[in-house]
Amino acid sequence: MLLKQAKVKWIILFTFIFILLLVNCASIVYGYTNTSWALVYQALTQFNGSNEHLIVQNMRLPRALIATTVGAALSVAGCLMQALTKNPLASPGIFGINAGAGFFVVGGMLFFNVQSSNGISTLAFIGAAVTATIVYVAGSLGNEGLTPIKLTLAGAAMAAMFSSLTQGMLAVNESALEQVLFWLAGSVKGRSLDLLFDIIPYIIIALLISLFLGKKINTLLMGEDIAKGLGQNTVLLKLTMSICIILLAGSAVAIAGPISFIGMMVPHFARLIGGHDHRWIIPYSALMGAILLVTADISARYIIMPEEVPVGVMSAMIGLPIFVYIARRRLGI
Repeated sequence: MLLKQAKVKWIILFTFIFILLLVNCASIVYGYTNTSWALVYQALTQFNGSNEHLIVQNMRLPRALIATTVGAALSVAGCLMQALTKNPLASPGIFGINAGAGFFVVGGMLFFNVQSSNGISTLAFIGAAVTATIVYVAGSLGNEGLTPIKLTLAGAAMAAMFSSLTQGMLAVNESALEQVLFWLAGSVKGRSLDLLFDIIPYIIIALLISLFLGKKINTLLMGEDIAKGLGQNTVLLKLTMSICIILLAGSAVAIAGPISFIGMMVPHFARLIGGHDHRWIIPYSALMGAILLVTADISARYIIMPEEVPVGVMSAMIGLPIFVYIARRRLGI
């Protein structure tokens, strides 16, 4: 029976990989400029410098790869946060980590003229770490200690504060508004592969570590006392999970800006398929998050064509009803 279940889960995993490849191909083919599958194949194998081939190589391909990477990073970050805090609403967006990272990036861009990808990623990591620390400390205050509702409220407060501060900076420096406005809405449009190549080592390292933590996370969720009784170093595990969250969320914000709700809703779908075993939930979350964000980006191209809706707006439209449903069902609010 266990062997059969494992076989089914492997089949589901490879099915998600196939779907991800399919939506990536669709992302490269479909958009405002008419292209075909045959033309895309020629652009990738027999590049001739034409306008259509340039669009495929310089715009569509980077966009698909970046959406895949950001979707996977945000989803796994949300999965780790929900396991670490035992809060079904935990995610980089809901807990203000995206907003904090965005605040630091915008501040660096406006006041210190930070333009390099390394500088932006460093600011995003610092902002993510600072925000996560503040939320954790604020959620732990009081006699009851750390609770899911207090964490959610602290995260919402941090998200509102950093968003307001970011808007205040832009109001002071209106000339820079156009430069960062589309980035703040959350978008994978116009991003270069150079930026992705600078950030992706952090994401790969964090994803690989997260995959190896699956079994230990399962033990931790049985209860901290049980985990310690089984010889697990819970402090080290929590610290490692926190570092992975900061790397994943900070990298995603550095590339695409603050994109909300992906990290909150995707792990719930992954648990519906993978059960409670994080050895499967984590890879399912990565693949499903990538599929969802690429699909949302494709949809964003057609809503108000020839203009585009930022993919962060699309993810919010999809995620808000799911957020309300989970909040009412799991937290009783």
